Amino acid sequence: MLDAALEQKIGQVRHDWTLEEIRAIMDQPFNDLMFQAQTVHRANFNANEVQTSTLVNIKSGGCAEDCSYCSQSSRYDTGLEKEKMMAVQEVVDKALAAKEKGATRLCMGAAWRNPNKKDFPIVLDMVKMVKGLGMETCLTLGMLDEDQVQQLKDAGLDYYNHNLDTSEAYYPKVITTRTFQDRLDTIDKVQKAGINVCSGGIIGMGEAHKDRAELLRTFANMHHHPSSVPINLLVPVEGTPLEHMRGKTDSFEFIRVIATARILMPHSYVRLSAGRMELTDEAQALCFLGGANSIFYGDKLLTTDNPESDHDTVLFAKLGINMQADRSAIKSDEKSA
Repeated sequence: MLDAALEQKIGQVRHDWTLEEIRAIMDQPFNDLMFQAQTVHRANFNANEVQTSTLVNIKSGGCAEDCSYCSQSSRYDTGLEKEKMMAVQEVVDKALAAKEKGATRLCMGAAWRNPNKKDFPIVLDMVKMVKGLGMETCLTLGMLDEDQVQQLKDAGLDYYNHNLDTSEAYYPKVITTRTFQDRLDTIDKVQKAGINVCSGGIIGMGEAHKDRAELLRTFANMHHHPSSVPINLLVPVEGTPLEHMRGKTDSFEFIRVIATARILMPHSYVRLSAGRMELTDEAQALCFLGGANSIFYGDKLLTTDNPESDHDTVLFAKLGINMQADRSAIKSDEKSA
């Protein structure tokens, strides 16, 4: 049970969380944690509604980074072929198909360290075209400079995804080709431009329990909380340094991270992201109970499998969950500050 002083802070939008406070929240009895997370969730969102996004890999393979979990790194032999940039019309067609199935946002990902001059204008066209369909747009392109951020802003980009992946202390054990601060710098540029940030992490890469708490602390203490916080369960890929990590993370530990994220960031969408194939329907139901209210919808997440959309429809029906249709009235700590 939490001490009275900390319990009074549950549900508040704060940017000064201590590691000790976060550990106390995450480590309390499971039922208490879930009750608090659900209470915070209901105070800020429709408890039976989930936002759905579809992820499209607009350019796969050949990335120069050495992220130890990634099938798209050119440093590992994962059997993935490097592909050219997807045509704008193909992206539009995929967006229309996703919209027809209920997705409200199209997330487009390219395997880059940072965008190149040749392909960046094509990406800007993709953003404009998808926006024209009445969908929200999200991109993940690696690191950005200020000029690129401004061009994305002018094109109407709604969200930029740039995950921190893990704690600052554990980060060098996973990635060496860019620093933790590099990622924070890109997030800062995006937020200053007025673009919503989507940033989360990966659970199950060999990090300690305290690293998960530290990762959440980094997000929770940002000047503006990320509008969307995807929590991924590692999907080990053959040929990567982390291929041996399958089944190393207890599902209850994963759910605790979801619930703690909900409590620390009351107005953010917490996305149950990659790794759902590793979770039972019952474990996913507990994630939704713990405050997850966003998913990727479709059978593929870049290069990893995702539950088929029909399976999600059946699961949502069992749980009485509806797909969110309109995101125009988004709540965020930026608007409430």
